[in-house]
Amino acid sequence: MYGFQELLTFVLIMQTQDTITSAQNPRIKALLQLQQKSACRREQRLFVVEGRRELMHCLSKGYQADTLFICTEILKAEQEYDNLIAAMPSCKCIYVSPNVYDRIAYRGGTEGVVATIRMKEHGLDTLPASPEGHAPLYVVLESVEKPGNLGAILRSADAAGVDAVIVCDPLTDLYNPNLIRSSLGGIFSVPTIACTSQECIQHFKSNGIRILTAQLQDSSLYYDTDMTLPTAIVMGTEATGLTDQWRLAADAHIRIPMLGILDSLNVSVSAAILMFEAVRQRQG
Repeated sequence: MYGFQELLTFVLIMQTQDTITSAQNPRIKALLQLQQKSACRREQRLFVVEGRRELMHCLSKGYQADTLFICTEILKAEQEYDNLIAAMPSCKCIYVSPNVYDRIAYRGGTEGVVATIRMKEHGLDTLPASPEGHAPLYVVLESVEKPGNLGAILRSADAAGVDAVIVCDPLTDLYNPNLIRSSLGGIFSVPTIACTSQECIQHFKSNGIRILTAQLQDSSLYYDTDMTLPTAIVMGTEATGLTDQWRLAADAHIRIPMLGILDSLNVSVSAAILMFEAVRQRQG
């Protein structure tokens, strides 16, 4: 375990190789492929994290870094690392010039650090055990398509202390760079599971988890529904809602009252409202 100032010293001492100055370098091309193509990420079992904050979240949750791409000109200009701790076992370091870093960085202000990270397996069997007396709270998203929506939901889930976010029949890659950025590291701090809807329903039924599906039809107001028991809040897509298998499996159907002329909130907004209703009930 190293403090970030120690990591910076380590980087400067170990910089004995030439700095990559061309985006046509094979290592840079391979990194860009990982950023852009989910098939490459699946094949290599690697994904990309950009920026000091997201990298520290990732490492603190047990992920292992494979390679660091470092721009020392930017890194030396950033000294706000006092409370950060990084675990850097057997990580390769590659140094890049500012122009190459501009090519591999999706956004500014990321402190000169981009890393490739080894994937971890995520399944229902990896859900953390709930302590005795704790009623777990899960958020389930069926066939979510937009990485930005999932990222926003993960940020809210982190704030609400949700035990896990479960993505059923996913249409987006859990390691999509847009998802990692929009979640601000929430993809690492909140256990995030990918599985089929059938597997998820069976798991909930076997473990006494109450299923609440968010839907407009045949439903009760969300604040009239008990969320203090072990609960899974299930959301569908904005376009088509939930499939029948979830509606039929539900223990209760809930809705958010709509007083305007539009019939739908953004799914991330709806999820946040329902999560914090569970928080309100449990703290009350």
